[in-house]
Amino acid sequence: MKPVQVTARFDPDGKATPLSFTWLGQTYPVNAIGRRWSDEEGQHILVMVPGEQVFELIFAPADARWYLRQPRKNQMVA
Repeated sequence: MKPVQVTARFDPDGKATPLSFTWLGQTYPVNAIGRRWSDEEGQHILVMVPGEQVFELIFAPADARWYLRQPRKNQMVA
């Protein structure tokens, strides 16, 4: 996982909705949100950006940071 800068909206119940993220100096707008789940790492959210690229964003509440992971082949945006 790599730390990443994310612009997101948080609902009153703590649900995060990423709007865009900056990775390697480029800002990617989020076109679609897919599957979400939580585990010991934090809140995982699959997002699709222009060009139909899929990324996994992870919000770690313990350190209030976002991380990026390119998803495994079997993860899809729904």
